[in-house]
Amino acid sequence: MLSLEVVPERSLGCEQWEFVIGMHFSQAVSIIQSQVGIIKGVQVLYNDIKPLEIDLVINLPQDGIRLFFDPVSQRLKIIEIYSMKLVKLKYCGLPFNSPEVLPSIEQIEHSFGATHPGVYDSEKQLFMLNFRGLSFYFPVESKFQTGTSHNLGSLQFPPGSSPLVSRMSIYSGPSLDQAVAPELPLSCYHGQLYLQKAEVIRGEGYTKGLRLILLTVPLSIYLPRKNCNNNRRIDSSKLQFERKVLLGHSAQDVATALGAPSKVFFKSEDKMKIHCPNAHRRVSASKSDYFFNYFTLGLDVLFDARSHLAKKFVLHTNYPGHYNFNMYMRCEFEVPLSDMEGATITAYTHWEDICKKLVPSDRPVVLNRASSTNTTNPFGSTLCYGYQDIIFEVMPNHYIASLSLYGDGKPFQKEQQMA
Repeated sequence: MLSLEVVPERSLGCEQWEFVIGMHFSQAVSIIQSQVGIIKGVQVLYNDIKPLEIDLVINLPQDGIRLFFDPVSQRLKIIEIYSMKLVKLKYCGLPFNSPEVLPSIEQIEHSFGATHPGVYDSEKQLFMLNFRGLSFYFPVESKFQTGTSHNLGSLQFPPGSSPLVSRMSIYSGPSLDQAVAPELPLSCYHGQLYLQKAEVIRGEGYTKGLRLILLTVPLSIYLPRKNCNNNRRIDSSKLQFERKVLLGHSAQDVATALGAPSKVFFKSEDKMKIHCPNAHRRVSASKSDYFFNYFTLGLDVLFDARSHLAKKFVLHTNYPGHYNFNMYMRCEFEVPLSDMEGATITAYTHWEDICKKLVPSDRPVVLNRASSTNTTNPFGSTLCYGYQDIIFEVMPNHYIASLSLYGDGKPFQKEQQMA
């Protein structure tokens, strides 16, 4: 049985890990993966048809915990403990829910102190006791209601029959109904770079590169105290800055702008190569194109094996139901279409709406992802449509799975020389 500390409006966890309100879905999954054998029976729930309207949920049925993530930002919005018998809970180090300490109304008020009067819902037969960022729910039969008001004073219980908490919720805000996923907390940055916005720089019918608005936390945020091993936070501000990466940039240029990639991946095969001219020609086995993978930016940069110049950007949308889901954070991109004034494509634009703005290739290429160790793909194939130098990978629910922008940067270089 897990023994966890409750921090209202902030987190649920222990010394080794904690689920923090505002953390990204992938960070919560990483915690669960690190606790294999301790946290068991994990379920991921989502709506495949309406992925932007219904919360993304991680359910831990053997621990009685649900994590609700905002479907757009994919950051943690609500932590719900729906089975109090499956977990031990503490507040400020003192237990208020365990086999030895029952979570009665009196125990909750003793542990958390005074609060506003609770609210009784006679239809649901549920009494709600609310603190800021924390709510408790007690099942109460209507026979215990003696007055016309809907608060604790209208409920009369025989001695020793005070109701017990059936579930509780941790969230950010004054009430559960107004709960929203806050910005990524400082404690969740872990020295990484995160993307706020990616603007695709377009010319007349071709792509120049990307303008990225990035966020990070300065390394000086933690400094050692004198004569003390603990760290202290001296600056709570995030750093926001802009970087440009262009097609035709060298690997050194990209690494200088964005830092070291999360991973470098060398291509062993190219499933799209057959659709290229001279696809039958063999390339030297000693050289292969390679990617810089930036998982927290939702971005891949493909470099040519011979020139080491960037020739393709891949922007990932991280929709549930895709083969690569949870590998990348969502790339918040904007693609302006110069041939249609004011038209912009984002990570949330539906494919049917895109087809109203431009005319893609009539016959798509079918892409069925699979790894070398596991040839099955439970999510099925996707369709790839071309438009100028853009490839749209479209899921069966007609949302964009990824956007590929390719070129050698020569048109942009010519513009520079002419200027």
